[in-house]
Amino acid sequence: MQEPGSFVALLATVTAISLTGVMAPGPVTAVTITKGAARKEAGALIAVGHGIVEVPVIVLIGLGFAAFMVVPGVRVAVAVLGGGVLIWMGMNMLRTPPQAFEQRREVARGCVLAGLTTTAANPYWFVWWATVGAALAVSASAWGLVGLVAFAVTHWLCDLGWLSFLSWGVFTSKRIWTPTVYRAVLAVCGAVLLGFGVYFIASGFGQALT
Repeated sequence: MQEPGSFVALLATVTAISLTGVMAPGPVTAVTITKGAARKEAGALIAVGHGIVEVPVIVLIGLGFAAFMVVPGVRVAVAVLGGGVLIWMGMNMLRTPPQAFEQRREVARGCVLAGLTTTAANPYWFVWWATVGAALAVSASAWGLVGLVAFAVTHWLCDLGWLSFLSWGVFTSKRIWTPTVYRAVLAVCGAVLLGFGVYFIASGFGQALT
């Protein structure tokens, strides 16, 4: 029987590693900032969309399918398709008029979908789960289904906590969010999505040619 103390240590490790992952700047961070400007609970809703993608992946890892996620053909397909989705999202963000911030309704919509899309479109998220995430999940599975569920919940709570904090911080600082500032933030975040999209597509084609 596994020691309770070692299980607590595992969950502490999961927390630390999960936080370093979710706090790293990327597509999910970009949409959380833009949505959070109009809706303080945007981060929580984005975390829900993020979790909708993660739960099936954790289940598949528990069933031993982690190796499939790093098959070269799968990685290339995810990189190219995901890069295309991020470019589309980035272009839409760049086309959002500054007046949308004043109306807020258009900006605040689609938080769950934004979390789902930016997660599924990121090939390096799949690589993380096929390597680091899989190793943690396998360690947690030593405690059976309870361990795997505890791992999944702990990891998701880290996502929820950070993204909620981020959107809350952006929303509560709204007094400085003039249309000009918002336009600049949209431009930066849109460029981030475009940059990741182009990089993912280029890396996908690069893998296909090697």
